[in-house]
Amino acid sequence: MTWFGAALLLLVAITGWGVVRTRDVTEQVVALGFFGIVMALTFFYFQAPDVALSQIVVGAVALPLMIMLAISRMRFRKLAQQSPGEGDAHD
Repeated sequence: MTWFGAALLLLVAITGWGVVRTRDVTEQVVALGFFGIVMALTFFYFQAPDVALSQIVVGAVALPLMIMLAISRMRFRKLAQQSPGEGDAHD
């Protein structure tokens, strides 16, 4: 392993620690996306390009997007419950 591979593994550890230590949900999702990109670079460096491409799609794009959509949906429902009488009666 070269110094670049060791630096990538150290960066994976640092970004993983950053995801865990972040308190704000939005900042944590951004950190999770960055962690996914670093993991994809690590997989690509260690000659697993198929896994790296999957990591980019799932870990850096799809997962943070799904989390942010779920958070926005929960906030929307909370706002809808706070203002009764405004909106549909079906909900």
